[in-house]
Amino acid sequence: MGKDLFTYQSEQFLKRNAPLAERLRPKTLDDFVGQSAVLAEGRLLRRAIKADRVGNLLLHGPPGVGKTTLAKIIAANTRSHFTILNAVLAGVKELRYEVDSAKERLDKYRLRTILFIDEVHRFNSAQQDALLPWVENGTLTLIGATTENPYFEVNKALVSRFRLFRLQHLGPEDLKKLVDRALTDSDNGYGSLNVQMTIDAVNHLVNVSNGDARSLLNALELAVESTSANSEGYIKIDLKIAEESIQERAVLYDKQGDAHFDTISAFIKSLRGSDPDAALFWLARMVEAGENPRFIFRRMLIAAAEDVGLADPQAVVVVEACAAAFERIGLPEGLYPLAQAALYLATTEKSNSLLGFFEAQRTVREAQRQDIPVHLKDAHRDKAAFGDGVGYRYPHAFVDHWVAQQYLPNALQGEVFWNPSKQGWEGKRRSLMLDRRAAQLAAGVESMQEYPFLLSDVSETPQFERWLQRQLTQQGDRLQELLERLWSGVQWQCNDRVLIVGGRSLLWALTPLKSVPEGGVTILGSCSEDLSRLSAQLEILDPLKRPNLINDSCDELNKLEMQFEWIGGRIHSKDLIPQKFVQFWEMIRSKCHSNSRLRILLTAPEIGPAESLLAILPDNYLNEMEQKLMNELIKVEHTFLFQKQNEAFFLETLKINGWHIKVEEWSESLHLKVNNELELRWLGSASFYRELICKNSLNECINIIKKALVLLHEKDLPQKLIQKKIIGEFVI
Repeated sequence: MGKDLFTYQSEQFLKRNAPLAERLRPKTLDDFVGQSAVLAEGRLLRRAIKADRVGNLLLHGPPGVGKTTLAKIIAANTRSHFTILNAVLAGVKELRYEVDSAKERLDKYRLRTILFIDEVHRFNSAQQDALLPWVENGTLTLIGATTENPYFEVNKALVSRFRLFRLQHLGPEDLKKLVDRALTDSDNGYGSLNVQMTIDAVNHLVNVSNGDARSLLNALELAVESTSANSEGYIKIDLKIAEESIQERAVLYDKQGDAHFDTISAFIKSLRGSDPDAALFWLARMVEAGENPRFIFRRMLIAAAEDVGLADPQAVVVVEACAAAFERIGLPEGLYPLAQAALYLATTEKSNSLLGFFEAQRTVREAQRQDIPVHLKDAHRDKAAFGDGVGYRYPHAFVDHWVAQQYLPNALQGEVFWNPSKQGWEGKRRSLMLDRRAAQLAAGVESMQEYPFLLSDVSETPQFERWLQRQLTQQGDRLQELLERLWSGVQWQCNDRVLIVGGRSLLWALTPLKSVPEGGVTILGSCSEDLSRLSAQLEILDPLKRPNLINDSCDELNKLEMQFEWIGGRIHSKDLIPQKFVQFWEMIRSKCHSNSRLRILLTAPEIGPAESLLAILPDNYLNEMEQKLMNELIKVEHTFLFQKQNEAFFLETLKINGWHIKVEEWSESLHLKVNNELELRWLGSASFYRELICKNSLNECINIIKKALVLLHEKDLPQKLIQKKIIGEFVI
């Protein structure tokens, strides 16, 4: 039904007179400013919105960062019915109406409903509970927005059904883009007016708005609307006008809100990280904001046990003594023991080995058998009837007051819950404990033979986790060790985007796939066959979790509209073709930014197939002509397989393209089993090695190698590889 004239005019009037922030609200993802951590090209939330598969979302962040705007963009991109409620105004009646309407749409028209609830934390517990069954059975897809910490203000049952995305304060560059858009947009902003702003005025609005786009645009609107044009027709906004248009930034510290929890978190993490300067800064901030010192002491007591523990058993004693001193002294002098406790924790040695208790607790809940060994049972009551306590060895009767015997239940013999660090007090006892564990394990062998070792129950892992584990177990121990070494030390962010080069195997992408669920992984395959094989292996995964597979040509890479936080993978030296990788890494450079990092495993053989065979063949097995041909082949191997010159050129290319790199190098020895699979790998019709032999007119060597492999069938063939881990930091 069309709108009547009065309705249309009313809507147009409201649109023209809406606040600037509302008029400039983005309509598409491309217009959205900021939040690249969750919305940049290739990241999970952007992919989900484009695919119309957003699911239940909870958008958490401070005011003015785009939560409502993002919800409206989702509404514009979905085929579902989209409806909005504000928790400040709505109650159970409105919720019931929306649920009934959603059920009707689903039953009659097979149309899904997305319900957006702004300020969802304003719903009381009963109202939030009322949403649960309808979210659970799929009647509604729920998107919530909140400025409060959802883990404190939203029911746990409801939070567990959301995918949580945290939006951050907008950065200065993002806010400047909004100012520029407001001043140049003729339809919704002030593009039709001659507005001139000084750089100082812009910087002041950006600084004082504190990452809040709405606050910035409201101040800009006030500045423009309250300033008259000069004789030349220009509206000039200088620093003085900007200062009058926006209030000074308030100190952010709500004892019941995020600032309270975030600040104490920063303080504890500074203690854990052994940074006394940062610890004093966050301590001073809490004191200035009026935080209760007793609360700070409680948290320091926890840190003394959790983060210092047995590396320094005196830490708990010192903090407790300082807390007692504070109670006796009071403020302001009590700040001395407060600071003393903080500095002690920040500067002493650290260990979290006490967390072993929680591993033991988990095992208690899950272990199938927890029978107390007979010799550990109380002998005073049932010794005669059941033999309880028989076989127990009294430690004080032995040298050093210790004797090897079994203390854990039979099913758990050999389990380790406490892993002492090498630090401080416990570090001095670590070696002794390891020796005693070995002796106790040996002492429990008889019991373990009598009661077969039982694994504790493990709850079923999600399909994606099972898929990852299955891929890993298919690779073998050696490749798993290389995988761990490649990505060791990486501090993943869940929204990182990762580019895998040399994509012949999924192995090198498995760690990123597990670590960046809200970012994304792109794999560059070297040929269509590799891409087809990898694609088949990924069929089991949800499309939103699958890595993006593309050919490693520069044309395909250039089409990617995203930048990557990590570039990684494994490259074989034989693939280092200068004509290809120079242009390739120039293209990679355009896909990186100042925070991009590099992890490349470069593998090169130290000896080739021909040389390794000659090393173990019996003397005089080859005739003079065969020996001569094999020696020629060894020269070819040194020239084309090892590629030392190309390796050096490759590293130089990385440096030229903006990578600051360091190289870790080690030699790896392994043994290949001589079998049909090895022959196919070396001499199959599509193998690189066979092609190398034929290109150098040494075809007769193929028959010589085959004959040698028959003689050495099922024997171990020693191999040596040179592995280089290239660690890089991109600097624009």
